[in-house]
Amino acid sequence: MKLGIIGTGYVGLVAAVGFADSGHEVFCADSDTDKINQLQEGQIPFYEPGLEDLLHLHRKRLHFHHDIKTVTDHCAVIFIAVGTPETDSGAADLGPTLTVIQEICQHAASPKYVVIKSTTPIGTSRKLKSFFKEHCPHPIEIINNPEFLRQGEAVEDFLRPDRVVIGTDSKPARKIMEEIYKPFTERSQAKLIFMDNTSAEMTKYAANSFLALKISFINELALLADKLGADIDPVREGFTSDHRINPAFFFPGIGFGGSCLPKDLRSLIHSAKEQQLEMMTLKAAHEVNERQKKILAERVQHHFKNLKDLKIALWGLSFKPRTDDLRRAPSLELIERLVQEGAKISAYDPVAGKKALQATRTPFEVCDSMEEAVTGADALLIVTDWPEFGAFDLTQLKRLMKTPVVFDGRNLFDPHKMKALGIEYSGIGKNTSFS
Repeated sequence: MKLGIIGTGYVGLVAAVGFADSGHEVFCADSDTDKINQLQEGQIPFYEPGLEDLLHLHRKRLHFHHDIKTVTDHCAVIFIAVGTPETDSGAADLGPTLTVIQEICQHAASPKYVVIKSTTPIGTSRKLKSFFKEHCPHPIEIINNPEFLRQGEAVEDFLRPDRVVIGTDSKPARKIMEEIYKPFTERSQAKLIFMDNTSAEMTKYAANSFLALKISFINELALLADKLGADIDPVREGFTSDHRINPAFFFPGIGFGGSCLPKDLRSLIHSAKEQQLEMMTLKAAHEVNERQKKILAERVQHHFKNLKDLKIALWGLSFKPRTDDLRRAPSLELIERLVQEGAKISAYDPVAGKKALQATRTPFEVCDSMEEAVTGADALLIVTDWPEFGAFDLTQLKRLMKTPVVFDGRNLFDPHKMKALGIEYSGIGKNTSFS
């Protein structure tokens, strides 16, 4: 089947390559000329494991264009995967989505199925149906198909999904989506879950908001554990051993970032506010997360008192491992605060270093290795849980640092081993000496 995809960011490009891998011919368009030029040359404009290999493998089934008309000319089914950036109020900006909708309406010379893969506010599908009915000369069916991709695992998540959510009241639309996703359901036995459009929109927000709640819950427990002298790891094991409590996402750290959880949480709060409903648990999750992102800086300040001219090393810049995404990454806020206090930052990240320099005006050094970052450092802050960080030789770490002090924002190390080596150590919820 010929499928169209508008938007070649994390969601759109992964979907395009995933559909091509399942035998579909995919026509992509994006308003970003540089991005399309890169893709036409076989280059991926961002880091996502496994994506480039599949792109090269299926080049003959993937077509990249600068204009939407080419996509509408070739495809009866068009997926919209453009960004819905957050506004100051917490609402999602539908400007890019509406622009695409207008162009599809303008160029469509036959009936189309328009599939909304972007995360749009609850109720958007009703507005789009009204728009097409009023302005488009040909029938346009709106389908919601929210994505549930984890950055760093997006290719695997798309090819072998837990479930596929589809919002439509149309039998023909249901049939065509069953056909599109048949290779995926046969491969992974994923469940196709059909519902109305509005419920599908809400499902995406519900999923991400609940994940945010879980993270904020364990982070708040970890802070209390530090105060009371408990260890959050056995606490977590104890309560998640209850078969009613899924242990996923119950790992303490320095807060969640990225493009999805913070934005979707605030958007759902905003949607409820428009209905005169206060989402108290979601507001609390947001507030806890904002506090958690300040923890490492506060602990460094408390330990050293004066940060002027101290060299502080950071391991990790991206908001999570296996991605170069820095949107709402705790590292950037942390660097800004430490530099304001007079510290000199040397940071290392396997893939996000150059992007981090472009993402902030705060001056800091990006290093080429973990060793370079910590050499002569007064303290090391672990910000992202890249696996190689936890495998680093601790005796070498102590030897390279000026003063062996580690603030572990991801609990990668064993406090007892650190103490035995003579390394001062502070974890999150680990009852460590200077936490």
